Amino acid sequence: MSNEKQQILDRRYLDMARIWAQNSYCKRRQVGALLVRDKMIISDGYNGTPSGFENICEDEDNKTKPYVLHAEANAITKVARSGNSSDGATLYVTSSPCLECSKLIIQAGITRVVFSENYRVEDGVNLLRRANIEVVQLESRNSEKAPD
Repeated sequence: MSNEKQQILDRRYLDMARIWAQNSYCKRRQVGALLVRDKMIISDGYNGTPSGFENICEDEDNKTKPYVLHAEANAITKVARSGNSSDGATLYVTSSPCLECSKLIIQAGITRVVFSENYRVEDGVNLLRRANIEVVQLESRNSEKAPD
């Protein structure tokens, strides 16, 4: 696939991750993630509390509760529960991964990460690069022609 076609697909998946982020109940920041392998979405996730917990991500001081899961962690654990494999997949996420999520990404066999916004700390991206995972930052555009 040409680089131009890949960028168009990357932007489309990032747009979808942005839409998926809207499912998050978090007020401070909504993050969405998609796991894609062989042009198929194999998992999705958004930041929020674990299953069965109240859908309130922030405490009374407007700080994120310590047990809130990041979008990447939700997507990775969801694919693990499905019996599918994330080996060789691309993770599309609206914000660059933190250090903890980057460790999960490495262990899950994900080989490529595409994101749009920078997280406040770059430790996660640096770890991914150290692990030879391709890291791409792209801004989304909605006006591109579909690839063949």
